[in-house]
Amino acid sequence: MTDFSRLFDELELDDDERPLSSALLPPVAALLPELRRRLVSRPPDPSLSIRGMGRLLRAADPLWLLGPAGGPEAPYVSVVCALISRAAPPPDDVPAPQPYASNVAAVAAALQALLAKLQAAGPDRRVRTLTLALAPHVCVFAAPHMEERAWTSRASREACGRLESQLLAAGGWLDSTHMLTGGGPDGEAGILGAVLDVVRPTLEREARRQCDRVDEVDSALAWTLLRVPRPFLAPVLPRLLGPALLLSDHQGGDKCMLGIRCLHHIVSNTAASELRALNRADVMYEALFRHLHGTDADVMQLLLPCLLDLLAVLESPPSAAPRGAAPRHHRVLRLLLTRMEAEHKVALRRVYAQALPAYLHRMGVSACRHFARLSRVVPAYLEVGDGLEELTRLYTLEALWQILTAAWPRVAVAAQRAPSPCGSRVCCVCWWTPSGPSPASAPTSAAGSAAGPPDAWPCWMPPPADACSARWSRWTPAVVLPRWRVS
Repeated sequence: MTDFSRLFDELELDDDERPLSSALLPPVAALLPELRRRLVSRPPDPSLSIRGMGRLLRAADPLWLLGPAGGPEAPYVSVVCALISRAAPPPDDVPAPQPYASNVAAVAAALQALLAKLQAAGPDRRVRTLTLALAPHVCVFAAPHMEERAWTSRASREACGRLESQLLAAGGWLDSTHMLTGGGPDGEAGILGAVLDVVRPTLEREARRQCDRVDEVDSALAWTLLRVPRPFLAPVLPRLLGPALLLSDHQGGDKCMLGIRCLHHIVSNTAASELRALNRADVMYEALFRHLHGTDADVMQLLLPCLLDLLAVLESPPSAAPRGAAPRHHRVLRLLLTRMEAEHKVALRRVYAQALPAYLHRMGVSACRHFARLSRVVPAYLEVGDGLEELTRLYTLEALWQILTAAWPRVAVAAQRAPSPCGSRVCCVCWWTPSGPSPASAPTSAAGSAAGPPDAWPCWMPPPADACSARWSRWTPAVVLPRWRVS
């Protein structure tokens, strides 16, 4: 039986620059099982630290690491998984992540040294096979720590960023998308399927309750999903849609926003036929519609554009659909206007006002069905400011512009049917041209108006006397909201 005590004592020395003696290095096939045994021991074996493991990998010869012909892929994978488990946080470590983050940085440095040695070994079939075997585990480990999270520190983020760069260099990939999806001149497949196999045991609902690293797994899954473009997303959609829906249904704001981002990426990068198959789009719609009753402005800012893109998959635009069709569009807009009318938080009002123009543009002339609510929401949002930039008022004016330009033949009739007391201060004259200067450049005197039709007439000025003549009608019709009496 080989005695590894001298080797492990040498690894614990502080001198990283002094190379290891070749006499202390046994065959790698014999050393790997011993390394795994000491790494997975509970409590951790003090004879082998993460720093000592990193020194071994930095000082070893690349050819010694490869071992005999055939390559030790399976033992290396087990050692890497055991090394990653050393960075696993205890259940109560989230409030104080510094010790955990320091372990993550040390493990990332050790893995970076291993990948650098594999890259230095040169182009070889065994090196390529071993790199492809280790890449999914390294990717799942590094992905949750490359962005600012509650469990990361600056040192851990920088260390994992260097690890990702080394992984891409060792595998010859251009970026993370190329690594996941493959392609290129050689037509080599990516590691997306292998990454999903690594995280699959913790994706189910029951397994999530017993997993201490569920936050990291969710971040790794989202990091992976958000880097898979069309058309590579459709084949793995059954494996990704369920976890994304679970994330979006989480009660925590960060997890919920992460799930909505994943769902929006799925909608944007998957064919409509794939989403409509097996009622996937309907399930996503029901899951997202429930969030419209929430009060988190950050969640709402991600939700409303995602829901608008999903409605385009489920239904035709209401302006192009027969009367009574596209009920989901009307249902969403009805609830959105109801929430806007009763909302008093400035942040939520700004988010609602920002999303409203896109919904009205999609609705087209059918938005007049909601004119009763619009006639209450628009003046109310114009009356109250939200700061120096006045974004809420700007977005509300854009929404008013959308409904006047899209539904101008029916605006006057709808206004007479649903008058509002607030409308007594609104008298809008909208000139629309495909291109032209801003309203400030329009003539503001009678002499200027007689010279010719302006490119854009200010909404606060009365229309010219010959606004309905042929000379003016060749530009655009005028839409005038009548002055209603205040009861």
